[in-house]
Amino acid sequence: MRGAAAAALSELEREIDAPGAGLDRLRLVPTPFVPEVRLHLAEDAIVWWARMEAAVGHALPPPFWASAWAGGQALARHLLDHPELAAGRRVLDLAAGSGLVAIAAALAGARQVVANDIDPYAVAAVVVNARANRVAVEATGDDLLDSIDAAADLVVAGDVFYSRAMADRMLPFLQRAAAGGAEVLVGDPGRGHLPADGLTVLADYPVPTTEPSVDSSLRRVQVLRPA
Repeated sequence: MRGAAAAALSELEREIDAPGAGLDRLRLVPTPFVPEVRLHLAEDAIVWWARMEAAVGHALPPPFWASAWAGGQALARHLLDHPELAAGRRVLDLAAGSGLVAIAAALAGARQVVANDIDPYAVAAVVVNARANRVAVEATGDDLLDSIDAAADLVVAGDVFYSRAMADRMLPFLQRAAAGGAEVLVGDPGRGHLPADGLTVLADYPVPTTEPSVDSSLRRVQVLRPA
């Protein structure tokens, strides 16, 4: 690991090892809907973000990796409850955030797991979270969405349809992956930019959420695959 991701990893390791507690700290905790997986999560991601930006003196990407997003929790639960989906396969977790789904795939017996996110702090979070769960996950910060070959047997993507711009890039990639023979699974809590057709619902979960700025402790999340 080099460059920005290496610097972010050093910073997260210092954060994890630092004494003290409070809303601006990271804690290693069981994931609400997937207690088999522990993640380093922020007690309050917004407060943590503000402190870190003040410390480094410049803007940082929103710490999406520091919360357990509902779509990822549903996908991780689905993989652990149906390990045959990942067992022995090459798995690519797109917009991996904390690495929750990638870690679940590894626990389910995947042959190889790659967690991809363009945020260097997310790449670093995948490393420390995989380490905490004693699984092998390769973390990469490359932008893969314009690539042709997914290089995976199973592609998973949680909470990726949160904006029109992201949906317009993500959906073609997932369609290319499916057309190339990969199985594709999406976890979506109704973000609003999921296509209305072309997807089959496999499961529906009420997922506890640690997301900041939500008005309910539960979200209904669908796990879907291209029809």
